[in-house]
Amino acid sequence: MVSPLAYIHPEAVIGQNCEIGPFCYIDRGVVIGDNNTFMNSVTVLYGARIGSGNIFFPGAVISAIPQDLKFQGEESTAEIGNNNKIRENVTVNRGTAAKGRTIVGDGNLLMEGVHVAHDAHVGNDVIIGNGTKLAGEIVIDDHAILSANVLMHQFCRVGSYTMVGGGTRFSQNILPFSLVARDPAAFCGLNTIGLRRRGFDRDLINNIHLAYQIILQGTGKLGDLLARVEQEIPMSPEIEYILDFIRNSERGFIR
Repeated sequence: MVSPLAYIHPEAVIGQNCEIGPFCYIDRGVVIGDNNTFMNSVTVLYGARIGSGNIFFPGAVISAIPQDLKFQGEESTAEIGNNNKIRENVTVNRGTAAKGRTIVGDGNLLMEGVHVAHDAHVGNDVIIGNGTKLAGEIVIDDHAILSANVLMHQFCRVGSYTMVGGGTRFSQNILPFSLVARDPAAFCGLNTIGLRRRGFDRDLINNIHLAYQIILQGTGKLGDLLARVEQEIPMSPEIEYILDFIRNSERGFIR
């Protein structure tokens, strides 16, 4: 299952039933789980921690040192979970002293040319389109979709079940369950089709819509608007998530 044209450092740890194609490079100190496929010309560098059941397409580079001038060679990792598809020429840099690790969770699809910078945290079941670039120390919550050629500024967060339109550039947080697009980036409503596909019922979608009507169209201080949501909208984990997300949005959020 290992091509004679691949290089694997003697100190690398490789699990069972892994396929490693020609011209792959597996560096020292790398730890790889079971049932992974590395097509030709995949580079896995020091600090990589890879789970099981992943597929890496040609040209992917995992755990290169950060593109951050503050990086001083400190110990850090790039951690890839399970059952991800990492397409051609994807780059995932390892962490810095800021957080120590870059994380890509489980069941994600990173399409061709995606860049995941140092100390980023990509959740589970996320789709990231061709050419999208994620800056350092960002967070993408579970089930989000970022279309092609999106530019995500450092320290930003994208909420769960969000759809971000192709070519969007943003430097503030994106609210959960929303559609965001245009230039400059703007809130374009709920990701209603996506929510229905994920099994959200009509009443829950309506409550999310009413909560955002209060928050985005109401008058008064933001804290008062959030209090109105708590008083007027039936509470659920999804509504609580929206309130917590906004209260913790130090960069503000796209309206």
